[in-house]
Amino acid sequence: EVQLVESGGGMVQPGGSLTLSCAASGFTFSGADMSWVRQAPGKGPEWVSVIYAGRGNTYYADSVKGRFTISRVNAKNTVYLHMNSLKPDDTAVYYCYARVYGGTWGQGTQVTVSS
Repeated sequence: EVQLVESGGGMVQPGGSLTLSCAASGFTFSGADMSWVRQAPGKGPEWVSVIYAGRGNTYYADSVKGRFTISRVNAKNTVYLHMNSLKPDDTAVYYCYARVYGGTWGQGTQVTVSS
């Protein structure tokens, strides 16, 4: 069974940091491009970042560039999103996405940035 399980969400004050994890199973993780996508209340999905298989090239949305870092540990079948300098506008449900089998999504993890 193909599965993605996110963790690490929570509530944090503006300027704080969080690291999200996404544990993958049921497919060859090292060969899969992995992304993070978020959805804020009342808004559509927003692509956040991608890390490609192979050389591990990374790309970021302008809204998070310089504050977020995506990484992966293939030996652990896990992709991470390290988030620094968090802003209230970063409040959203964060989803992990694998470009396998037509696209596979995790269940999401809530991130709330509030004082």
